[in-house]
Amino acid sequence: MGRRSERLSKQGMLASDAAGETDVIQVVSRAFDVLRCFEGAEARLGNLEISNRCGLPRSTVSRLTHTLTRMGQLVYLPRDQKYRIGPSAVAMSTSMMRGLQLRNLIRLRLQEIAEQLPGTVGFVIPDRFHLVYLEVGRAANALGLSSTAGSRIAIASTAAGHAYAAALDENVGNALLAEMEREIPEGAKLLRPRLESNRKFLRENGYVVACGLWSPHINGLAVPLWSPQYQTFVVVTIGLLAAMYDEKRLHKEVAPRILELSAAIGGLLEGGDGELFGDRSPANPLPGPTHKNNKIIKTEDANELEAGARRPRPARSVRARDGRR
Repeated sequence: MGRRSERLSKQGMLASDAAGETDVIQVVSRAFDVLRCFEGAEARLGNLEISNRCGLPRSTVSRLTHTLTRMGQLVYLPRDQKYRIGPSAVAMSTSMMRGLQLRNLIRLRLQEIAEQLPGTVGFVIPDRFHLVYLEVGRAANALGLSSTAGSRIAIASTAAGHAYAAALDENVGNALLAEMEREIPEGAKLLRPRLESNRKFLRENGYVVACGLWSPHINGLAVPLWSPQYQTFVVVTIGLLAAMYDEKRLHKEVAPRILELSAAIGGLLEGGDGELFGDRSPANPLPGPTHKNNKIIKTEDANELEAGARRPRPARSVRARDGRR
């Protein structure tokens, strides 16, 4: 009897610990949801506005903003009765961004390709159901395309997002889609019917095309790369006016240039080994591709949706530049 009671007690403690861990994860996740609402350093939002953007109860938002204010992540503005990003969040962001000279190299190459094609070329990383532009190159005459560094785009409605989802291991991609169906069903409706065909096309060609998905006037093409720095897939993407570049022209003229660009960026990421946070002179030329690749890179942890799993590996495209598989 004593052993049975002891065993039940241990099981109860384990269940309690698991429940407590789940609660902590949920609180942290919600806190980040609140911070994500503040796009732009000058954004000022009240609890009701944050609640509407996050889809969280106002009482929950009130507790979170109070805690985040005490931590310095937010600042309360009594006159406006609203919040804005606080000094701790700014300092944390600044420390992360400082010394990313490698990004200057990437930006220069993005700008070069953007002016040649012309269009808007971006280097993006995943953030839950969105992708965030780390760097952008934009042609002066790229009408209708106004993305800047820090802009967020939806995975479900962009070429970059469809390329990212297609590059994920099938289990991870399906888990991401299932979570979309629970939280943003309208996004899942856009992604689901294209996911399998995108996977097949990506395996065979190394890129994904989406015409008129984000806007009827914009056609996009994107190439996913595995980044050892971020332990996830990043994406090189371009948006062009549909009136200038139809799907046929995307495949014939744009795809080779973006595959070449992604290979060069992949070479940087592979050789950098963390140097997105290092000190490299922006005057150095981008290296060419240093490898071949012949398969989709598989991921392992279906719980790490935004990261697309955590398998350490060099940065690479999902297709060899010469077309071999």
